[in-house]
Amino acid sequence: MSTRQNIRVLGFAGSLRKKSYNKELLATAGRLMPDGMALEMFDLAGIPLYNEDVYEQGFPPTVEELRKKIAAADALIIAMPEYNFSMAGVLKNTIDWVSRPPAQPFKDKPVAIMGASVGVWGTIRGQYHLRQVLGCLEAHVLHRPEIMVAQVNTKIDAEGRIVDQTTLDLLKTQMAALKAWTLRLKSVAPV
Repeated sequence: MSTRQNIRVLGFAGSLRKKSYNKELLATAGRLMPDGMALEMFDLAGIPLYNEDVYEQGFPPTVEELRKKIAAADALIIAMPEYNFSMAGVLKNTIDWVSRPPAQPFKDKPVAIMGASVGVWGTIRGQYHLRQVLGCLEAHVLHRPEIMVAQVNTKIDAEGRIVDQTTLDLLKTQMAALKAWTLRLKSVAPV
């Protein structure tokens, strides 16, 4: 990939709520991407609960679609809420489905993680669990900057859009870092 080509980024939020703070965080990141990057968002609402009996019959269509989109993307962004000190079940379920053989698509994929919560700790604990899972899958998680938006309900306007300047600056910095990380990994990837 040359630096002139668009870096195709696939993003999804580990939340099913229509007005999810994490979906908004992801959409805002897409608007703040530097030139040469394009975000496509995928809604996890159609991913069924993982069931080995179903898997033995083949991937459900929504899972197969997501697997193909992840494989085709140059990089990923995962926006996540935190429930009970960990990632949401929706997100873990999706990762479990997508990572089943053959050819799980997270391997060697650059990934940026972000999360927003109404709590005072943001998504600190959940993000570290997600990092463990992605490490097991041999994804290349971007380490910095970390985006763990605490008390997000105080950082949005009446339409639900993020307006907090510190958060916007962090998102812009992370998107630039994801672009550099993706180009760096592509330049050293085996042919």
